[in-house]
Amino acid sequence: MKKFAIYKAKTGYYYCEYIDSLEQLSGTVFSNLITEDKLPVVLDGNGGYFKFSDSDYNFVEIIESDKECPLPLEKMYFKNQDTFKLGWMSPDGDTYSCDYTGHTKAAKMLAAKFCPGAKLPERALGKAGWLKIIDSWDGTEREHGQFVYSQTGKVTKRQADRLFDLGLYDNPEVKELINNCEDYW
Repeated sequence: MKKFAIYKAKTGYYYCEYIDSLEQLSGTVFSNLITEDKLPVVLDGNGGYFKFSDSDYNFVEIIESDKECPLPLEKMYFKNQDTFKLGWMSPDGDTYSCDYTGHTKAAKMLAAKFCPGAKLPERALGKAGWLKIIDSWDGTEREHGQFVYSQTGKVTKRQADRLFDLGLYDNPEVKELINNCEDYW
């Protein structure tokens, strides 16, 4: 069983492996880097670590799990969140929130559930009619926006309705997708 520190972000919960003994580091690249006086630490999943503090504003709890991913999909990527901005939208119009750098990681979990066995998760979701809502900021604009990407060039009626609810109906790419699909509905 591994221990995980669970943290909350605006778009869902995330986890880092929690280490409170040197035995947990045995056989890892950290075994010669982290000493007893540095414990407890959390591994960031990107080859780094940082000192654990339970007073971290976003810290929620420590859990134990033998799963590779200790949190369920809907907890990591809030489903149909009222404040949805970026993430993925299913053909049924359900949204899964992520931050602007989280689309690939979210796609892996979504594909595992909705497109099992997919070798290329983002592509598999796209082929299955999922929409990817990304940040459209190009570095020169005053504000960030949202861009709706459809790999198939189509949207379902439920997706169009949800895009309207999200205030994205007037985006140029959404108008084009809807115009291309009017006979589709």
